[in-house]
Amino acid sequence: MSAFFTRIHTSSWFQNFIVGVILVAAVVIGLETYPSIYSEYGGLLHFLDDAILGIFVIEIVIKILAKGKRPWRFFLDGWNVFDFLIVAVCFLPFQAQYVAVLRLARILRVLRLITVLPKLQLLVGALLRSMPSMVYVGLLLSILFYIYGVTGTMLFGRNDPLHFGTLQDSLLSLFRVVTLEDWTDLMYINMYGSAEYGYEGNLSLVVESQAQPIIAVLYFVSFVLFGTMVMLNLFIGVIMNGMQEAQLETEEQLEQQHISELGHATLEDDINHLEHELESVQTHLASLKRKLKREKLSLDAKASDK
Repeated sequence: MSAFFTRIHTSSWFQNFIVGVILVAAVVIGLETYPSIYSEYGGLLHFLDDAILGIFVIEIVIKILAKGKRPWRFFLDGWNVFDFLIVAVCFLPFQAQYVAVLRLARILRVLRLITVLPKLQLLVGALLRSMPSMVYVGLLLSILFYIYGVTGTMLFGRNDPLHFGTLQDSLLSLFRVVTLEDWTDLMYINMYGSAEYGYEGNLSLVVESQAQPIIAVLYFVSFVLFGTMVMLNLFIGVIMNGMQEAQLETEEQLEQQHISELGHATLEDDINHLEHELESVQTHLASLKRKLKREKLSLDAKASDK
């Protein structure tokens, strides 16, 4: 019976059906955000939501039954636990004030695409594998932000109080610079002075307009080079390395599984071959017994004639 359920949940048609259900669930959740649509088709949307939840429950039951006499093995896979939790949260008795939590749980159903599509699992696995290295790259980037944030506050705080008046403002402005979001405006304010550029109508906020063309260019260009060109590319490199490792690990697992299946098939072939030889020996032995019996009958007949 477990083999039957295994064939179901591993079949391509079943996987494609679940992907389609997840996409429908995402569309239903999106439609519920429109008040006009919800007021007119709320009953239909609730019916579809209940039907989708029922399909997910049936899927989990099929996967558990596929484990046969050891259903607890279903929970040994982290992706299965993730699917189970997303479905289980929808059955919790939330009160009215916690409806937002239930809606969040329903939105998380879209994440089930990760568990259904192996390529997405590979990407997520690469990200998780890269987390330790990304922490150190993030720490290095934080140090860079802090150094430039303090420096920017000291250099440009009086000329540009909106962006560099305090340390937290400087850090936020540097985040804008590192994402390359109109960072040249910040540079021009401090190149030409706030009285000449960027503070039209807000000159009352300026403590002292200071034009620092060389210092501003060196400050912002160097931060873009270190923060964007170097640090962010380090993040990309770490993720690519983790993805390569995850892909190699997946290939090794598939190879081991293939070897295991091949070994199992070879053992089964040997058993079948021995059984066939045993049947041949038994058939030959039965033939010899019949021949021996005929010879005995023939000898007895000759003896009686004499």
